[in-house]
Parts: sequence; C-alpha cells; structure tokens
Amino acid sequence: MRISLLDRSRTRAGYSDGAALTHTIERAVSAERLGYHRFWVAEHHAVPGIASASPPVLLGALGARTTTIRIGSGGVMLPHHQPLVVAEQFLMLDALYPDRVDLGVGRTLGFTAPVRRALRHGLDAPDTFTEDIEELRDHLDGAAAITARPVAERTIPVFVLATGRGLAVAARLGLPVVIGGPVLGSPSLRDALAAYRSEFRPSPRAPEPAVTVSLDVLVADTDAEARDLALPEAWAMARSRQTGEFGPLEPVAAIRAQPWTNQLRERVEAQLAQGAIGSPATVRSHLDKLVEATGAEEIVAFSSTYDRAAQAASDTALRDLVGD
Repeated sequence: MRISLLDRSRTRAGYSDGAALTHTIERAVSAERLGYHRFWVAEHHAVPGIASASPPVLLGALGARTTTIRIGSGGVMLPHHQPLVVAEQFLMLDALYPDRVDLGVGRTLGFTAPVRRALRHGLDAPDTFTEDIEELRDHLDGAAAITARPVAERTIPVFVLATGRGLAVAARLGLPVVIGGPVLGSPSLRDALAAYRSEFRPSPRAPEPAVTVSLDVLVADTDAEARDLALPEAWAMARSRQTGEFGPLEPVAAIRAQPWTNQLRERVEAQLAQGAIGSPATVRSHLDKLVEATGAEEIVAFSSTYDRAAQAASDTALRDLVGD
C-alpha cells in the first residue's frame, strides 16, 4: 500500500499566511526524504484558515525544491476554471518536472455564498463536470481542436476527487478516484465502489479501476497524545459551524482555556472520530480496516496540527507504519 500526504497550507495563530506556504514547502522536502509517494496541495478560496488558493503556483515552488517525489493537486476545482487554462498550467509543470506531476480534479464550489459570487459561480449554474474533464483530458493529450502548449510529451495522470456521482463519472471516463470525507462513512460506500469497479471503462490513464482513500491521520506515542495533536483542526471545524468562519490552527493550551459548550464538545468529538488518530498500533489497525473495506491501493493523509515539530514526528511515524 502506498502512502502520500496532502497539505492544505493551514494557517496558524501568530504566523502570517505566507508562513503557511513556506511550511508546506518545508513539509514537502521532508516528505521526499522520508520516502512518501506523493505530496499534494489543495485549492481553497478566501478561507481564513487556508493559504493555498492556487495549486499550480504552489506546485511550481514544490517542484523547484524537490527532485523525486510526485507532486500534484488534491485538487483543482474545475467549476472555477476553463479546462484549457488548467491543461496549460499542468503541461507547464510537467515540462519543468517530467514524470512527477499529478492532476486531481474536483467539483466543490466556494466555501460561502460571497466566495461563490466572486468566483462567478452560483449554485444554480449548470453541472458540466463530466464535459469539463473530457475537454481537459483532450487538451492534455493533444487531441483537442487547438493545441495546448507546451505540447504534451507524456501522459499526465488525472484523478477524480469523488463523491457518489463522481464515482460514476470516473468509471465512465476510465479514471482513478480519490474518496474521503463523508463518503467514507456512507453506508452505501461498498455498493458505490463495487459499481465503480464493475462499470469502469479502461483508458490510457487507468487500464483498471484504482481507489485512493484520503483521511486525517495523526500518529503519536499514545492515543491521548494523538488526540491532542488533532484537537486544533477539530476545534477549527467545530467552531466554523458556529461562526461560519474556518479559522487558523490554535495551540492546544489556548483551545482548552476557552469556554466549551456541550454542543461544541460534541462537535469536536465527532470530528476527532472521523480520522485515524492514535498510537502506531491504533492507526495501523484503523488503516488496515479501511483498506480492507475499500480495496484502496493508496492512502493520502491530510493531517495538520499547530505544533509543527509534532506534525513532523507524526509524518515520520506514519511513514514507518505504512510503506510501498
């Protein structure tokens, strides 16, 4: 089973947004040294807690600081972009860093209504996700009516970040899928994955169906220590449901010093329960069960915490647990 990282460039209280991007680059360098398979970055617009709004720009910096690890997007949100422009960006990245670039695409809209308006994409806009992927694929492969440049010299892997409908799209187009979030807890997940595999149409990018699972993973010496590491992210998620704003990561001591309502405590606990968080034995057991349930060939961990030294230690422990 392959193991990879997704870093969302989470901001931290007391640090600038620019520092979050620098931290992402430093983590990618470390991930390469540890032997991770891929290092992906995300696209989020106008979110106070996330500094990464443009995967192609950040990937250019990552490619310049690394030499062997695969780099990619998890993902580019196609509703916000013209397929030709996305193709040009990733063809440029592939020309600069040959055989290292992945393109993950999703359909998630903006975090709030004002962001969606700024992106010129309302909730009533037509769903052209399938057509956009097909057009993007043609541009990447030099099969469109116009030739995107630089001219493709190799096939760039394309992944679909899939919800239930996304699985059907990926099957029809012959593309690998990345599943995570609420999809992992769905009672119909097994049936949805079985349908993806049975309906899959082989393509040059994926002759067989391929499933990657993405989830929050944090490893520490004990379960209690790992829960402390996961608390800043869980707190930010729980607070966002009250305030409507997904904020920077805060230190654990500062979080514990704030007032907690019963509702907030329940939301934090629910968030902590969604990931693989604990000692090496706890995390390994969780991942083994997840792989058995999904048949996944790869795990992409998107963990984040306030303490960067503890984050680095978790990355090292996870790599020791799971290898190629």
